[in-house]
Amino acid sequence: MASPALSGRRPSNPVDIRKPSGSFSRRDTATNGALTSPAAAKGPMPGGTGASSFNAAPLSSFSSKLGSKKRVASMSSTGTGLSESYSSTSGSSYSSSSEDESPRENIACNSKGFSDFRVKSLELAEYGRKEIQIAEQEMEALMVLRRRALEDRRLLGARIVGCTHITAQAAVLIETLVACGAEVRWCACNIHSTQNEVAAALAEAGYPIFAWRGESEEDFWWCIEKCVHAENWQPNLLLDDGGDATHLMHKKYEGSFKLLRGIVEESVTGVHRLYQLAKTGKLTVPAINVNDSVVKAKFDNHYCCRESILDSIKRATDTMFGGKHICVCGYGEVGKGCASALKGLGAIVCVTEIDPICALQASFDGFSVVHLEEVVKNMDMVITCTGNKRVVTREHMNNLKNGCIVCNMGHSNTEIDVESVRDLQWQHIRSQVDHVIWPDGKRMVLLAEGRLVNLCCSSIPSFVVSIAASTQILALIELFRAPSGRYKHDVYLLPKKMDEYVASLHLGTFNAHLTEMTDEQAAYLNIPHNGPFKPQYYRY
Repeated sequence: MASPALSGRRPSNPVDIRKPSGSFSRRDTATNGALTSPAAAKGPMPGGTGASSFNAAPLSSFSSKLGSKKRVASMSSTGTGLSESYSSTSGSSYSSSSEDESPRENIACNSKGFSDFRVKSLELAEYGRKEIQIAEQEMEALMVLRRRALEDRRLLGARIVGCTHITAQAAVLIETLVACGAEVRWCACNIHSTQNEVAAALAEAGYPIFAWRGESEEDFWWCIEKCVHAENWQPNLLLDDGGDATHLMHKKYEGSFKLLRGIVEESVTGVHRLYQLAKTGKLTVPAINVNDSVVKAKFDNHYCCRESILDSIKRATDTMFGGKHICVCGYGEVGKGCASALKGLGAIVCVTEIDPICALQASFDGFSVVHLEEVVKNMDMVITCTGNKRVVTREHMNNLKNGCIVCNMGHSNTEIDVESVRDLQWQHIRSQVDHVIWPDGKRMVLLAEGRLVNLCCSSIPSFVVSIAASTQILALIELFRAPSGRYKHDVYLLPKKMDEYVASLHLGTFNAHLTEMTDEQAAYLNIPHNGPFKPQYYRY
């Protein structure tokens, strides 16, 4: 079917959301920006060697954000016995109750008698609402989509299961989807990134939200199941971050899974799993990979991590970066952002890479490309950014210098082999900071137990999240509104036109003005006045 075009406005005026982008065509064309990447052509994802099959593994093997919470010892660096529920970081939740208390059996009602939720404490709702309002000020693009939804609710009838980080920025996304007409049920994709005050604010507003900071593994899967399977509830869209909700629904509720109109996935890990399903013929619904959209990869992965890596480590450890020897494992978009930020503050940065192209880029950017085992004993920090597993092994950790900080900027906690050091003594220092102590007294400073450090120890810029959230909303609208048969059971990429539209929504914040081509210029380049301005294969 031919793809309907986006609005015919000039680039300086964003395209109207009421005229959705064209379909995610499987053709490689330079004129309509509708290229895709089917799994059969894509092949195995880089870094997937040794990973178990999506379908062959039990649910527990995919709890990549999880892990044992056992500690041998717990102490405060100030001697005051700080509990893990307290944090001085902006990305942490404030809670008066113990993190060890699960809200699962604690049925509460909000001020309107609504009780279909589980959060840490409704008493935090007022504070959480203020956090959401602050985020809204930096997420103008989503506010634009809300205003346009007043005239045309593009998601009316949509029933969305969401499994993402529960932050103030995610709350803005959720409330924008509802403004567009959707019904939602939402849970967390990470056991440590939930802002309890934000979850409380969403519950108070009447949204079915199942999330709290410090969930156990059992809690984690219980919360996802409460969103996937509920009385009088059949979801038709799934917004996932990491693939856990997709995995549970595919394995346990296959009938409901087949009734989905589509899946939108935003992480490297989740996209990898979708390609595995598609390659084996077991993906029975269409899926859109927003992780590899231009605006998501460039802005959320690169520019966001460039800022949040410094904030996360500084807040968690109070360390200086100048003169420190730091190894960044992986030089993709996340690694590029982290390495450049650390170098800018005077750190001496080296990089590990498996990809010769990324390694050459690192070399041109002035970074030494090394083997981790050869330099690890001299490092003050090791930061993983690969999306792979066991990048930092027990052997590496055995050879670390005393006081080395180890943390992860990839989506999953598999990059650092945390389980291999559970036999050592652990001292809990402050929220998301543990000392792992060897028999000879050597200490490793482990942040967030190897989970995503910029969400566990800090927060991320709302403006950058707005870019990623806009792509997710547009992808959900496209899957929901697409006529039957437009999309096969495969994994699709965003068309270039939609990437450009998302970018145009955010230019007003900078008072940026686009130059418009003349008819002669457009004819010379053989591209439309209104875009797309680059072919799908163009690399920015």
